[in-house]
Amino acid sequence: MTTQTQILLEIGLRAHASGDLETAKSFYEKVLSLDSNSVHANGWLGTIEAQRKNFAKSRVLLERALAGGVDPSFLLNYANVLQETFEYEQALISYMKIPSRERDQVLLSNMAACHNNLGQPEAGLRCADQSLAVDPNNAQAWSNRGIALNDLKRHEEALASYERSIELKPDYAEAWSNRGNALNILKRHEEAIASYERSIELKPDYAEAWSNRGNALNDLKRHEEALASYERSIELKPDYAEAWSNRGNALNILKRHEEAIASYERSIELKPDADVVLGNMVHAQMKVCDWADLDSRCHILESRMLAGDLASNPFPILGLFDDPPLQQRCAEIYSRETLSLTNQPHTFTRRTKSAKVHIGYFSADFHNHATMCLMAELFELHDKERFEIFGFSFGPVNDDAMRHRVERGIGKFFDVSNLSDSEVVALSREHLIDIAVDLKGYTQDSRPLIFAHRAAPIQISYLGFPGTMGTPLMDYLIADPVVIPIDSQSAYSEKIIYLPNSYQVNDSKRLISDRVFTRLEVDLPGSGFVFCCFNNNWKITPETLDAWVRIIQSVPNSILWLYEDNPAARRNLSVEASKRGLHADRLVFARPMPHAEHLARYQLADLFLDTFPYGAHTTASDALWAGLPVLTRAGESFASRVASSLLHSTGVPELITYSVEEYESLAVELANNPERLAGLKLRLTANRDSCPLFNTPLFTRHMESAYRSAFDRYHDGLAPDHIYVTA
Repeated sequence: MTTQTQILLEIGLRAHASGDLETAKSFYEKVLSLDSNSVHANGWLGTIEAQRKNFAKSRVLLERALAGGVDPSFLLNYANVLQETFEYEQALISYMKIPSRERDQVLLSNMAACHNNLGQPEAGLRCADQSLAVDPNNAQAWSNRGIALNDLKRHEEALASYERSIELKPDYAEAWSNRGNALNILKRHEEAIASYERSIELKPDYAEAWSNRGNALNDLKRHEEALASYERSIELKPDYAEAWSNRGNALNILKRHEEAIASYERSIELKPDADVVLGNMVHAQMKVCDWADLDSRCHILESRMLAGDLASNPFPILGLFDDPPLQQRCAEIYSRETLSLTNQPHTFTRRTKSAKVHIGYFSADFHNHATMCLMAELFELHDKERFEIFGFSFGPVNDDAMRHRVERGIGKFFDVSNLSDSEVVALSREHLIDIAVDLKGYTQDSRPLIFAHRAAPIQISYLGFPGTMGTPLMDYLIADPVVIPIDSQSAYSEKIIYLPNSYQVNDSKRLISDRVFTRLEVDLPGSGFVFCCFNNNWKITPETLDAWVRIIQSVPNSILWLYEDNPAARRNLSVEASKRGLHADRLVFARPMPHAEHLARYQLADLFLDTFPYGAHTTASDALWAGLPVLTRAGESFASRVASSLLHSTGVPELITYSVEEYESLAVELANNPERLAGLKLRLTANRDSCPLFNTPLFTRHMESAYRSAFDRYHDGLAPDHIYVTA
């Protein structure tokens, strides 16, 4: 370095130290005009560009400086630039090149942030703690420590870390937002919103805080407000993929499915490999029967799942693939990623075996919901001398007749909607629950982390989710030999409890309205054969509609009576039917109505046509209860075999088919053979009060036998194993 360049560099450094970046920049550039390879001029000019957020320019200059030798200051600045541009792995490599004696609390805190962003919370926590050992008053390190703890599901500790960060730096907007995240997970939603709003007050353009605020509002079912919060986030940061995805979730709940699809598509454009967004988008498409690019998107879903990516939550996959091993793969990925370090079952100190078995039912659906329409009588019939029954409700408090009936039937009923997962677990343990029965699985409003923390020594998945949870956290899955054949057990992570008849409980008190509908009242034509399917619209696949169209075209004057979940689905189904050569007037859509009247209108239908691969469940037992034959096609998966189970238990197994050709052929044959169809209806009516499916006292005895067997195995020191309940 010449004397002239040395002088120019020193002037630049003095200006830089005083904060006069423009003067410093001009002198560094003069040095470079004389010596383009000057390590210090390149390095300090690169530092100025980093300070000005010109990261691309900064990176080039710092790389030139580092090419001339490793200076810890420039290496630190270079690593910081990599971190700012989301290149966390490369940033960590650069941080690690800095000699350990040069690593201060800021560097260690930055390393913690990189580990956190790479999904390495254990390493993030370790670096944050090392940073705090050097400087216990580093607010950023406390916040980074909180992020790591939150990812490790140690939410109370995370909250304490964020609050220490805020105590040290009250205007730390990021820490306020992170504090809101911990509070939201702990179900302290109103406090979370207040924390997000404080963050936004400090930093009005903080897109992440706006999106997080939307999540808390969504959890409070304030979906319109949530949507506005997401849209403000996107306005501030149009390339924020997560906000676009969150916006899609809110729109989906609001039944604005077409807008949700567009929002998910934008999220995927911005971040093609984002977790679960592709699955959510395809499921939203299915809700409106929008099958654009469905095959290619399903292919991508399958490829990503086979590669171990979290492409979808498990529920949408049940309606797209009749493939139990693939469904298990998806569930395993989802449980691994979302339940993370809590995946290992928590041990229990073995209790003294009690005379009564304490059964806890956990659900968000203790109100007028399909699950309760099936289960209400079971709660009432449980033998209270041998079993003590508890209900843990983490759903909305709906003051309807079903809620009151369920509360009376259960007896000990707790509203835990505002409790955190760990608090629900503590309550369950306080009441010595022996068997925790999860009625939600991976469906909407489920809370699998309650079971990740082990609410009871024995945990059972039942009814709400027709598939495997993909985790050792659930000991058993209740099924029957039809929905899970013995040779399919390997596709389920749980041990199977086999009930002797159908696994599905039913309410023998289910009311059918006395109202007698006319065809005119429900928009049916005055004559002609009525095929019907009142399954949710998202269960209808292109292949199912193909089969239906061929059936309708083979039966003159027949129509297909479908449930109308939303106008977009009605419109799209009509268009798709027309594409297949079926006139739109041969599709009739039924709107929602009270359940007892809904059951009564089944009497106007002649034959129920099931969907595939996710078939009719509650809808099938509704139809059979009303005396309507259900034609189904059994596949390989649990979801595709439920109607088959119900048909076996009502004594009409001849309505089960095993291929699309057999399904279509039998539908046409029954439509053209009124005597055979009438015989099936008579048999259903005659069997209704005697068949196993609707014999709720018998079912209750079988279920209690299953519980007792699992309970006895546990107290005998035996690991869970398949249980076969005999009739």
